[in-house]
Amino acid sequence: MSDNFTSDTLDLTTGSQEAAVDITDRCAAFLARAARGRDGLLNVFVPHATAGIAIIETGAGSDTDLLAQLRELLPADNRWHHRHGTPGHGRDHVLPAFIAPHATLPVLGGQLALGTWQSVVFVDTNVDNPHRQVRLSFLG
Repeated sequence: MSDNFTSDTLDLTTGSQEAAVDITDRCAAFLARAARGRDGLLNVFVPHATAGIAIIETGAGSDTDLLAQLRELLPADNRWHHRHGTPGHGRDHVLPAFIAPHATLPVLGGQLALGTWQSVVFVDTNVDNPHRQVRLSFLG
């Protein structure tokens, strides 16, 4: 691969509860190695059918609010046609229609160009699979 494109995988363990995991620092660490001060784009991709990437504020309750609203919007009950796994697991397969499994972010001078309160957050409502991956790719 050329120097203009670099990719790596993050391994995450989300546990047995719904999770909103801030991965901003891990994205920045990847860019320190991959971008080396260059401008470009960071693509964050989740290769799972039941998780997504959100750009939100964390630490002030927004991450907790997001999970609460997802429970309200996508309840874990028996309404879902997709029925393997824990009760209500079908909702986990609908999640990526609301929280995309990817985000492409600007990189300036090797740093994420996020807004003041923005963070890159891995969102996972699937309690059946605590072992997850996120693919980070830098193009610059």
